[in-house]
Amino acid sequence: MHIVTARTEASKSTKRVPVFPVGHLLPFVLVTVLFFIWGMSNNLTDILVQQFKKSFELSPLQAQLVQTAVFFGYACMALPAAFFMRRWGYKAGIVAGLCIFSIGTFLFWPAAAIGQYTPFLIALFFVGCGSATLETAANPFVAQFGPAETSEQRLNFAQSFNPPGTITGVIVGAYFILSGIENSPTKVEQMKSAGTYLPYLHMEIMRVVPTYVAISVVVFLFALLIGFTNFPAIHSEHEDGGDHGSFKQLFRYPHLWVAVFAEFCYCGAQFATWSAYIFYMKQYTGVTERTAALFLTGNLVAMGVGRFVSTWLMRWFDPARMTALYAVIDIGLLGYGILHPGFSGAMAILASSFFMSLMFPTIFAMGIKDLGPNTKLGGSLLVMSVAGGGVFPPLLGYVAKRTGSYATAYVVPLVAYIVIALYGFYGRRMQVADERQNPPA
Repeated sequence: MHIVTARTEASKSTKRVPVFPVGHLLPFVLVTVLFFIWGMSNNLTDILVQQFKKSFELSPLQAQLVQTAVFFGYACMALPAAFFMRRWGYKAGIVAGLCIFSIGTFLFWPAAAIGQYTPFLIALFFVGCGSATLETAANPFVAQFGPAETSEQRLNFAQSFNPPGTITGVIVGAYFILSGIENSPTKVEQMKSAGTYLPYLHMEIMRVVPTYVAISVVVFLFALLIGFTNFPAIHSEHEDGGDHGSFKQLFRYPHLWVAVFAEFCYCGAQFATWSAYIFYMKQYTGVTERTAALFLTGNLVAMGVGRFVSTWLMRWFDPARMTALYAVIDIGLLGYGILHPGFSGAMAILASSFFMSLMFPTIFAMGIKDLGPNTKLGGSLLVMSVAGGGVFPPLLGYVAKRTGSYATAYVVPLVAYIVIALYGFYGRRMQVADERQNPPA
């Protein structure tokens, strides 16, 4: 009874604490737009997996290197971005990230002209570096840009604009990148005999150029807008002077390192689930690639709805416990998709996106809690853990190749959700223990 009462009183107290920063809404809105931008880019890569597999005649494992290239950029750039922002602040990091992102998307033009797979992977690496810089800046900035008591709720709200970006990315990719042409083996042989097959493949490759060049221009213009906007200093990180923390101090916070591993597993589960979804539907339902892409959009809608609903529910329920419960539900849904391949299994996998919704922002906010001047460095480690999105999809592709079954391959994200469920149950205890050992200055 005492525990329930304490939780109820904490909930009432949280309701009285504002979620959004008072007097600084413009920078908050502009940073929130960033979540839309990289969400759109990240899920365009799910379309690229399908497009490049066809255009370059790749195996499932080779096609998933699209994800690996992007998230290798995350692994390489997050920590340098944090050191950059320790010196120059969050605003400079955001502008730098947008510029790198713009360069990466523009490189799709020369890559298409060359007509080889490797230049595209290099361009995607730059996109990943830009996204890593943006996430290293935006996530901790939003979490700290207001009262500490509502950090999880505020970050979940900002992250709610990530799914509309992912939905936009899939829709744009489905209609402007995927041609909808799916040639049978007989048709391919006829085209090869007629000498029209290689020109057809080149046409498929060039379809990515207009979309990515347009993104490059828009992102560069947004960087200029951010550059001319006044951003306040984050006092908890001593951006207005004082101790900026050190990497060595991070080892005093075990809850951060556990959060990094949980985030690694979550990102791997999310991107493995989505990047293989089109292939799952085509193997077990017989739909076309464009129809499968529309169902992939359903995954993103489910996640977007889940983010808004979960942010609202956090007014009454502990975010960590919600994460544990959602992970258990996702284990059941993916288990059904594995055991019942077909349309019902595909719908179960789609439903799992609703329950994965709160995991990334909640784990992130819990991980950087009470790090003080070490928040930029701690946040960079959590962003580096996004590299799980480059590890799990190829692993899923490998299992699919070995077994001939995309349903069986979904055991890869299922295992990740077991880790997340354990984190949801025990992560908060570690955070509280670390806070007692390292009280805020």
